[in-house]
Amino acid sequence: MFQNAELTAQMDRLGKFAYKLTNSKHDAEDLLHSTIVRAIEKKHLFKEGTNLYSWTSKMMYNLFVSGYRRKVKFESQYDPEPYIEKQSMDASQDTKIALQEVDHAMDLISEEHNEIINLVCVEGKQYSEVSEQLDIPVGTVRSRLSRARDSLQKTLISQSANQNNGQYNDLRMSA
Repeated sequence: MFQNAELTAQMDRLGKFAYKLTNSKHDAEDLLHSTIVRAIEKKHLFKEGTNLYSWTSKMMYNLFVSGYRRKVKFESQYDPEPYIEKQSMDASQDTKIALQEVDHAMDLISEEHNEIINLVCVEGKQYSEVSEQLDIPVGTVRSRLSRARDSLQKTLISQSANQNNGQYNDLRMSA
């Protein structure tokens, strides 16, 4: 058996070893604590005349490996996060149609309006960035964006009205 003071004298070296195993200060502290507790519990198994550091470091290594295996087995097997991250869903049919309508309407508005909507709304640039890029005042960016949004909205409404008229005409013809 060993004295607790002898074990305490090994704590610095064991702490460094724990950090090398875990690469985390908090995990190393937990591993060191578990090792010290285990060493005290198994004190009666220590053979006099052997190296206390070697005995406790082997114990620490075994605790680390057991914890690692447990973590790999259970956390990766039953933790749903990696599976959820890999899952993807296609957009709904309505969303796809709406996106196609907006894309078509973007082709119908002026190049100036298309550019300002793309820079601000699609690329997410700040007004000041767009101002510098286009070499125009920030106020002009705001007014162009407002006019571009109005133009896009009118085009979308016009498209929707034309589609509805077409459907109505198709229904009248088939009746």
